[in-house]
Amino acid sequence: MERLYILAPPLLLLAILSGAFLVYCALCATGRAPTIAGVKHNQILGPFIARYIVWVLGPIERSLVGRVSPNAITAVSLVMFMLAGVAIATDHPAGASWMIGVAGILDILDGRLARIGNQQSASGALVDSVADRWGELFVFAGYLWFLQNSPWLVAVMAAIGGSMMVSYTRARAESLGVALSGGVMQRAERITLVACGSVVAAWCGAGGDAESAALVDPILGITMLICGVASTATALSRWITAYRELARRHGLRGSPDAPVPSPPAPARVLIPPVRKVAPLEQS
Repeated sequence: MERLYILAPPLLLLAILSGAFLVYCALCATGRAPTIAGVKHNQILGPFIARYIVWVLGPIERSLVGRVSPNAITAVSLVMFMLAGVAIATDHPAGASWMIGVAGILDILDGRLARIGNQQSASGALVDSVADRWGELFVFAGYLWFLQNSPWLVAVMAAIGGSMMVSYTRARAESLGVALSGGVMQRAERITLVACGSVVAAWCGAGGDAESAALVDPILGITMLICGVASTATALSRWITAYRELARRHGLRGSPDAPVPSPPAPARVLIPPVRKVAPLEQS
């Protein structure tokens, strides 16, 4: 009973999303799939899950468009991430889990509202991108504080470095004209992973016995380890992909698609003709 009381908010959110997912699957199976345009997806979630998420958020989206600024949604999302970091640092992973979930939903809504309401701008894109990075840092800082006396601290550092390099590699490549969007551990996957890890840790911590409470640190540490390893792999993959593309464009050696230069033609040596000089006549 204590576990259900502590985990009521995230479990309620999970129940609502699960019920909506069953309805969405039924609509698709009967040939009445909702028509949703402009949906972005990644390799893990795929287009089906991405369309479902946008569909389930549709009522909220329609109620906010034209009434709330996308930057305001971004600001609220950032505050929720900050509160999630504080909750983790103060040993409240259950509260952190639903705060991360709500912040992730708001993170989807701000971009959708900007596109639907024709409020896209370079300044808004800057606010959104920088707020995303700060939000992740606040959450990881909470994990860092909670696991500061644990060997799992190294895993948190790996998660911080890997996640930041995923974003930096993409931003740097795009500034050079290379679009990158692949990888197994992008922002959506990191948010989902951290939220799920926090829920499992909260479930074990609410058991009331020492044996279950001892599992909290390993669960949070393993969550950070998976995030760190997968994020690092994604960052390295993007780095290699961007390098190969830039090398191909500029014809650098070492690129598999770079043109092989032909050997230079041998130089022609011009030998001037020998001029014969008549012998001098003796006088």
